[in-house]
Amino acid sequence: MLKVRVIPTLLWKDFGLVKGVAFNSWRRVGSVMPAIKVYNARDVDELVLLDITATCQQNEPDHDSVADFADECSVPLTVGGGIASLEQIIALLQAGADKVSLNSSAYREPALVDRAAARFGAQCVVASIDVRRIADGRLECFSHAGSEPTGRDPVAWACELADRGAGEILLTSIDRDGTMRGFDIDLVASVAAAVPVPVIASGGAGTYSHVVEAVVQAGASAVAAASMFHFTEQTPAGAKQALHDAGVAVRRSAPAA
Repeated sequence: MLKVRVIPTLLWKDFGLVKGVAFNSWRRVGSVMPAIKVYNARDVDELVLLDITATCQQNEPDHDSVADFADECSVPLTVGGGIASLEQIIALLQAGADKVSLNSSAYREPALVDRAAARFGAQCVVASIDVRRIADGRLECFSHAGSEPTGRDPVAWACELADRGAGEILLTSIDRDGTMRGFDIDLVASVAAAVPVPVIASGGAGTYSHVVEAVVQAGASAVAAASMFHFTEQTPAGAKQALHDAGVAVRRSAPAA
């Protein structure tokens, strides 16, 4: 049985870490390297590092910085932002990333997902889907850090990405992002029920109960959080304990001798 993962998300913008609400009003919350060192000691399963400005500014992924971060990271590291080619994926994996997250480039060139999965294996390819509820009440996928509508339905798009070889789906509710009001359980449940690959619930975690709901009620295989760990006293270890208490299998560190 696969164990549920707890994954802090690090949003990287112009040399620092930021956090906002609904992909807006970004505020600086620290630096990348110290955060990685802290999370190394906090019983996390993985880290996700997303450069939120690279695509919009048409910047190449910063392979040198990723190499520095990867040298200090003791858990699997997923890197996203600005990835537009197989060559860039190769460079990031050579720099030390364990997985890459593809978002905007997948809408522009869906075959990039196929090629990446064929070359590196599905386990290296995370398909990132950012979803917003639009005026008529429908859910729609957005690209370019949530700024551009794509016309895509999140369930249909997740199914296509999984069919193309993505090994997991990082599913973020833009409306819930940074609010700490809880995940969009209906969104997570609809995607998790439709795809044969793990779904990482993202956007809205504020309490341990939210984490448990995403897994027990919605079927998420992992939970990603940023504000919950940046701005409260809650910890990844506490989230794992809550999941364990709810009967969910999680990886737990052995007690110190």
